[in-house]
Amino acid sequence: MNTEEGEKKVYPPRNPVLRFLQIIYCIYALLLFIVFMFMAVVLVLLCTLLGKVRGGNAMYKVCNGWAIVWCTCIGMWHKEIYEAPVDREKQYIFVANHISYMDIPAAVLSIHQPVRILGKQEMVKYPVFGLIYRLAAISVDRTSAEGRARSVRALKAALAQHISIFIFPEGTFNETGGPLKSFYDGAFRIAIETGTPIKPMLFLDTHQRMHYRGFLELTPGIIRTVYLPDVPVNNYKMDQVKELKEKVYNIMEEGLRRYQQKY
Repeated sequence: MNTEEGEKKVYPPRNPVLRFLQIIYCIYALLLFIVFMFMAVVLVLLCTLLGKVRGGNAMYKVCNGWAIVWCTCIGMWHKEIYEAPVDREKQYIFVANHISYMDIPAAVLSIHQPVRILGKQEMVKYPVFGLIYRLAAISVDRTSAEGRARSVRALKAALAQHISIFIFPEGTFNETGGPLKSFYDGAFRIAIETGTPIKPMLFLDTHQRMHYRGFLELTPGIIRTVYLPDVPVNNYKMDQVKELKEKVYNIMEEGLRRYQQKY
């Protein structure tokens, strides 16, 4: 059942035996995550020797391999649903819904071309993982105008190097109870300024694989990605950012409702 924005959702009591088994599973998944993370950090550091562009592309491949191995070992599998093709030789601004920490592995599993992912600055604070994150992603401090401007420059620089970018237009987890929360302008401004088409994607099931309440909500199962049709931006002007944003929002919201995504 959906709830109105700002209304607290009430969850039914859990079976204590199943909850105990889930916690054991989560501990197992966390231990594997840490082991694979230490293996990945060595490869990521080696990638820095290849230079900013080639090294960054190599880091993304390392992260992709990390996500594949980890998800396989913990009983998760990724399925791709193409409502429209993805041209791997073409640059895109990929955008997707955001409701779970599992959206990051989903993004890494879903994009099969050089890409830079925009993420929250707070993630760099975590030991070891923060190092990988800082090297492989573009971080943004949304509390600082200077930090936001710096991340926009980095995203445009990636596009100038013929590398796609990935942005969660909601910015933070959607806890509204509806399919989407409101979008920030950033992805759409960059799209119009650079003439880069937007490729909307839907991450289904990530909410079920790990609720935003925390890591101890992890469960095995499927993660689906739906690739929606491109949204060209050639005919949009800078004073039409709101119009473009609303168009992409409506496409994604309709898609989530069509797949009956439950929150």
